Amino acid sequence: MTEQIKEREALGGAEVGRARRRKEDARLITGRTQWTDNIQLPGMLHVAFLRSPMAHARITRVDASGALARPGVVAAFSGADLAGEQGSLPCAWPVTEDIVIPDHPPMAVDEVRYVGEAVACVVAIDRYAAADALEAVEIDYEPLDPVLDMTEALKEGSPKVHEAGNKSFTWKFAEGDIDAAFRDAPVVIDRTYVQQRLIPSAMEPRAVVAQTDGDQFTLHSSTQIPHILRVMLALTTGIPEHKLRVIAPDVGGGFGSKLQVTAEEVLCLLLTRRMGKPVKWTESRSEGNLTVHHGRDQLQHIRLAAESDGRVRAVQVDLLADMGAYLMLVTPGIPLLGAFMYSGIYKMDAYDFTCTGVFTTKMPTDAYRGAGRPEATYAIERVMDELAAEIGVDPMEVRRRNWIEHSEFPYTTICNLTYDSGNYEAATERALALFGYDKLRAEQADRRERRDPVQLGIGISTYTEMCGLAPSRVLGSLSYGAGGWEHADVRMLPTGKVEVVTGTSPHGQGHETAWSQIVADSLGVPYEDVAVLHGDTATSHKGMDTYGSRSLAVGGIAVVRACDKVKEKARHVAAHLLEASPDDVEFSEGRFQVRGTGASRTIQEIALATFAAHDLPDGFEPRLDASATFDPDSFSFPHGTHLCAVEVDTETGATAIRSYVAVDDVGAVVNPLIVEGQVHGGIAQGIAQALFEEAVYDVDGNLLTTTMADYLLPSAADLPSFVTDRTETPATTNPLGVKGVGEAGTIASTPAVVNAIVDALRPYGVHDVRMPCTPERVWRTLRSREEESA
Repeated sequence: MTEQIKEREALGGAEVGRARRRKEDARLITGRTQWTDNIQLPGMLHVAFLRSPMAHARITRVDASGALARPGVVAAFSGADLAGEQGSLPCAWPVTEDIVIPDHPPMAVDEVRYVGEAVACVVAIDRYAAADALEAVEIDYEPLDPVLDMTEALKEGSPKVHEAGNKSFTWKFAEGDIDAAFRDAPVVIDRTYVQQRLIPSAMEPRAVVAQTDGDQFTLHSSTQIPHILRVMLALTTGIPEHKLRVIAPDVGGGFGSKLQVTAEEVLCLLLTRRMGKPVKWTESRSEGNLTVHHGRDQLQHIRLAAESDGRVRAVQVDLLADMGAYLMLVTPGIPLLGAFMYSGIYKMDAYDFTCTGVFTTKMPTDAYRGAGRPEATYAIERVMDELAAEIGVDPMEVRRRNWIEHSEFPYTTICNLTYDSGNYEAATERALALFGYDKLRAEQADRRERRDPVQLGIGISTYTEMCGLAPSRVLGSLSYGAGGWEHADVRMLPTGKVEVVTGTSPHGQGHETAWSQIVADSLGVPYEDVAVLHGDTATSHKGMDTYGSRSLAVGGIAVVRACDKVKEKARHVAAHLLEASPDDVEFSEGRFQVRGTGASRTIQEIALATFAAHDLPDGFEPRLDASATFDPDSFSFPHGTHLCAVEVDTETGATAIRSYVAVDDVGAVVNPLIVEGQVHGGIAQGIAQALFEEAVYDVDGNLLTTTMADYLLPSAADLPSFVTDRTETPATTNPLGVKGVGEAGTIASTPAVVNAIVDALRPYGVHDVRMPCTPERVWRTLRSREEESA
């Protein structure tokens, strides 16, 4: 008997909960699919963009005429050529009434504000001719002072990124009496942490193909947000929304980097409109590092007040967030998503949060996996370790003294979020057992006593996150420019097969598989008989797309509700055919049966009878298809405990992760294999921030990490094997009991790794190592502590 048969029997034949391999992988991993860069259209032209080599300068002259003489070149344009039609790239999250949102032209006209900003373009018969001709475009610049440091940018007399100044906004949130909480507090921890700038690196680079047919436009893009993109492009370009179709073909990863309305998407639409021919652009990797929006880049000042036994009184956060040169689609809102999570899983009496958004002459920042919540989790989990060290107790014990207990759920936090379910005790106990916590602490004590040059550190991250980005009323209260609902259509075909049209737009998450499992159980049809359609606004006409770990907790529930409507319609047809009252007809495992009799019909039989329409109830439309739009009342709150053991060579600064255990609680699980993959990928991304990745600019504002040789991404060889497990406390806010998982690993892992490194070095007086904790940075931190002690 195969493992799959055993698993199916254990689940009573159910699909939900079954570890199915993803049905979409057959085409994705073999490359037998349609990526944007694969698209070839008759007469298609290719565009290349000339980008500013200067971080800040006035444009005094642009002459593109030389490019026109190059072989294969069809056209060349400057920003001034397109100024009357290119509009301004949208920012959909004006977080305060007085926020400064500068105009953001897709192609610079008068001034450039970061290295990589588009200043001209060449259109040619192939991408190589277009790229070669860029060198013939002549541009003169008048240099201006770059603005690179957030603290300096806010000082009087600092060079200005925009005429209005370098501050975009200040946003405040407070609950409780913060002054009383800190007044005479026995313990006050005061720390500043740096969230370094990161560069998203999806498997598939960004790519765009735009075409026109009369007054109709089609845009193919490697995007996470085809529906949002369509609306925003219509508003930006003036193309009527009903004449614009946006298609996201199979997309090779995003991590938030494709949650964007990009300059290249707008410009390709304008170029196809001007030239009447299809236009394609695909970025190079170095171009992507320059111009994909960046992530993180925050300076966190966090203060914690506590009793002498470690009970937390209050947390105060003062945050500087680097916006970069402009505000992109949701740039200002990203740090505010973390504003509600600095309290983590802990109880306290007061909380105070202030965020200041700062303009610099760098690539704009925006959503990157976790989007504000990794930063918040990092700060609170790091400072909880500092509290434990200050009062001399085990860092796990200080967490136990402060976390919300299982019996207290649902629990409304100091940040006014109601956590509906959770069990931090269960997840933690399971993680400690798998990790061998006590044994590792004993080994650590032995190494410290022996002054072993290779010290052992143990890092803890007991986290929760706010995901399932959805409640429209909540988003409205935060001035977000749209709602967070999600839509689905379920179609019963005449032969009993099912088509699901989802408003979510996957880029590696496995929606086709998970949605098929949900529908198979809901309608009682074979998993193989379900097809899932997505990513094309002509097919999926309504949706809010994929980000913020919302797809299952919002989009999946829309699918469930549409299935419920299909069953209700089918029940009336079944009752008519079975000559019974609808109230007497029950549905189970794909079959309608009259209560107390053997009379029944399968849902497939009902689908065919409805299609034939020979014998339907009076007034009944001959279709079982149904639509549903779901808008949750609350977020979902997955949680877990991640433990990391790191060996640190105090002579060289080298670090090695010896073991890593993650026990997550993501509510009910649709497909354990998909969950496992999401957790593994998330952990890898969080470890990468802790140890490897950093976008580095020089004093002139040049990005130094423009290639994979300069920007270090870990490979499988750089990462340990992960031990993963789950506990399960179902969400109470949706019928599946599901929570999000896509960002959990990233949110939890970074503080676990850094806590481990700092834990190893505490005997040497170290209480922080700035990320990424490279060997050189660890070594320099140790040497500086030695010099201070000398």
